[in-house]
Amino acid sequence: VDHAADGREALFLGETEHYDLIILDLGLPLVNGLDVLAQWREQDLKMPVLILTARDSWREKVDGLKAGADDYLTKPFHFEELLARLQALLRRSHDRLTTQLHSDGLSLDEEHQQIILDDGSSLPLTGTEFRLLRYFMMNPDKPLSKTRLTEHVYEQDFDRDSNLIEVYVRRLREKIGKERIETRRGQGYVFKG
Repeated sequence: VDHAADGREALFLGETEHYDLIILDLGLPLVNGLDVLAQWREQDLKMPVLILTARDSWREKVDGLKAGADDYLTKPFHFEELLARLQALLRRSHDRLTTQLHSDGLSLDEEHQQIILDDGSSLPLTGTEFRLLRYFMMNPDKPLSKTRLTEHVYEQDFDRDSNLIEVYVRRLREKIGKERIETRRGQGYVFKG
């Protein structure tokens, strides 16, 4: 998770980083959130954006959606509603309709953070195993570098030279089968979807 203190920083981060989703406040200093969003969309940046703001008039909601927001939530809000909206945006951005990811007889139950195997049995996953497998399953058949996996699984200040990704890939292979995660030298890993 990255945090931008003002609109200029938000513009820069949105243009230079690959985000799965952005929560945007309209009341940012220096460049307001609506202008930030409009500039991202002018640059054809397609990441899902949820506006989270205290501005609750219907006209401001319409302006936000017309500027390219995918959803709009006003303060005060219930955390559960924010989480449900974020999960829905992530599902839609990956062409999914349910809270489970499916791949060749394998299902990831996101609500319970467990894997359901072909035979119907389920295996619990640690938090890191869950985040890593979810990212693999959301990006099937794509080479994913160790750096990219680390960015999506760990906090920003994590030691990127660590071999923990290899450790968790090995653990996942033990649980779901070695053939499902292929190592590609110089590229990273590919989840067979």
